[in-house]
Amino acid sequence: MLQLSTQDIRLAQTPSNKQDAIRAIAADLTEKQLVESGYVQGMLNREAQNSTFLGSGIAIPHGTIETRELVKQTGVTVHHFANGVDWGDGNIVYVAIGIAAKSDEHLGILKQLTKVLSADGVENQLKQVQQASDLVALLNGEVQFSADFDPALIQLHFPASDMLQMTAVAGGLLKNTGCTDSAFVADLVTKSPTHLGKGLWLISSNQSVTRSAMSFVSTANHCEYQGIAVKALIAIAACNDAHRSFLNIITQLVFNQQQEQLLQADAHQLVALFSQDNAQAASSHPENNANVETAIFKITNSHGLHARPGAMLVAEAKKFQANIKVVNLDGDGKAANAKSLMKVIALGVKHGHQLQFSAEGPDAALALESIGAAIKSGLGEH
Repeated sequence: MLQLSTQDIRLAQTPSNKQDAIRAIAADLTEKQLVESGYVQGMLNREAQNSTFLGSGIAIPHGTIETRELVKQTGVTVHHFANGVDWGDGNIVYVAIGIAAKSDEHLGILKQLTKVLSADGVENQLKQVQQASDLVALLNGEVQFSADFDPALIQLHFPASDMLQMTAVAGGLLKNTGCTDSAFVADLVTKSPTHLGKGLWLISSNQSVTRSAMSFVSTANHCEYQGIAVKALIAIAACNDAHRSFLNIITQLVFNQQQEQLLQADAHQLVALFSQDNAQAASSHPENNANVETAIFKITNSHGLHARPGAMLVAEAKKFQANIKVVNLDGDGKAANAKSLMKVIALGVKHGHQLQFSAEGPDAALALESIGAAIKSGLGEH
């Protein structure tokens, strides 16, 4: 996985326009021996085809497929514009991430970067960056905006017969992902969990936590704690406020007596429920809303959904009024706004991956039909 260093950062850049910014980035990539000198024309041509603006003050200029042979080694360079650069259509860019990629390995780079940069509040922090180390911390995900929660933090139908076992498993999941250590697990098992109703329980600790995260464990056995049924346990490891949005969703579910949405969900549904694009718990998954249209399409682009086909997909989705979500069934299961390029790229979609779309609105069916046709046609690349 790409890890940026301060050597990759260029602060206080002041290009007069985006073309000059791209030329400077290309020169930087060339100087770092990542690309041949002719790569700059590919970057300018790519920008002329479709803007590389992602949103949140970020752009990702890169070359065309035709200039990929000029790439010597996959890598990036990052330019920071304190005063911003007009990237067209009124979009102001504060950080441009120049990408050199030999094949589809850049999708991993994009997924990492866009996952970090799509967090709420990150644009304002990017504007105010004063030191290269601060920007590196932001881009490498060292500044946490939302708590970790993915399928690796979920254990469904575990054969537990008591709360101690449930707590140990929940703590172990958090330890195994590197969010905590053994001291956290030892502290967690001494805690008294809180019953949230209908067999759903909550427990937490802030001991030896390096990243805020949440785990979820359900039991396949009959289990009770203090005479009350235990069906599932939510465990939270907290070292900052990144878990607050999760608590808000849990609180809303409990207030509405909708604990079953958690108790009956599979791993992908649970992750989608707590994703940033699904803060409204009642409509977190298509199966929970009879008015939502769904469809699954396979991506046939040889290099997956990199910036250009991703932009074509987003442009197609934006033609419709419907609220459209997309889940990479071969990815982490999180739902994303199909009208946000940054969110779509963050899905890390590669060749052969299947995408599940859900659309709600007056033109939902037509939207999915049109998106399916665009995907079948190659999203501008076939």
